Amino acid sequence: MAQGSKQPTPLMPHATATWLVDHTGLSFEQIAEFCGIHILEVQAMADDLAGSKYTGRDPVHAGELTLAEIEKGQADPSYSLKMHKAPVEVTRTKGPRYTPVSKRQDKPDGIAWILRNHPEVSDAQISKLIGTTRNTISAIRERSHWNIQNIQPKDPVTVGLCSQRELDAVVAKAAKRIAVSDDAEAETVVAAGSDTRTNKDRLIEELRAERDANVKAASEAAQEAEAEAWLARKREAEAADGVQPSSSGYAQPPREDDASDD
Repeated sequence: MAQGSKQPTPLMPHATATWLVDHTGLSFEQIAEFCGIHILEVQAMADDLAGSKYTGRDPVHAGELTLAEIEKGQADPSYSLKMHKAPVEVTRTKGPRYTPVSKRQDKPDGIAWILRNHPEVSDAQISKLIGTTRNTISAIRERSHWNIQNIQPKDPVTVGLCSQRELDAVVAKAAKRIAVSDDAEAETVVAAGSDTRTNKDRLIEELRAERDANVKAASEAAQEAEAEAWLARKREAEAADGVQPSSSGYAQPPREDDASDD
């Protein structure tokens, strides 16, 4: 029987089909159409040949079917059952990533692999990716884990703890965070270095100016001392020759009255 209109399937299709097979007189086609499974699966359930055994789930109690709807279907084998109330979609709440029991023993190996190959990934990212606790991550990093001797780093993708896309996304996000942090640190260092260089240049300029001033003062003092020595020697020479030196240090000719007195 072809399903005329697409409608939601029960929350647990196989369990619902099992209940309908055991508790109603609906045809296999009607059950298969309502549950969204193949008619051969319904046949296997009825013959107890299904590979998996399901515990029946009452769709009437769940609100997905009404007794009146089941009676209509039993009265008319060509009738297509109508969903009374679509099941509420179950969404996973926030929390640690769920890992199948068979894979949980591989978690420490996956954590060790990430710590060794991608140290830039934070503990929070590893915890979310692998579905573990930060205490476990810290214990493996510090090699204080109770089973550290048996932990062998293994790619978490290979052992089925996460997908390659998820791992790549986490690594890329961590690398981007590190790059932003490095850029900010570099800007801080450059800014600090610029300030340091400016202060250093300023200090060098001050020292050079002070040195130049000292050299200039020493040179002027040396010139003055040399001039005074020369002047002193000249005065001594003039005094020895009988020439009266002037206050300026230059010899002056004898005055006329001095000559007349002679």
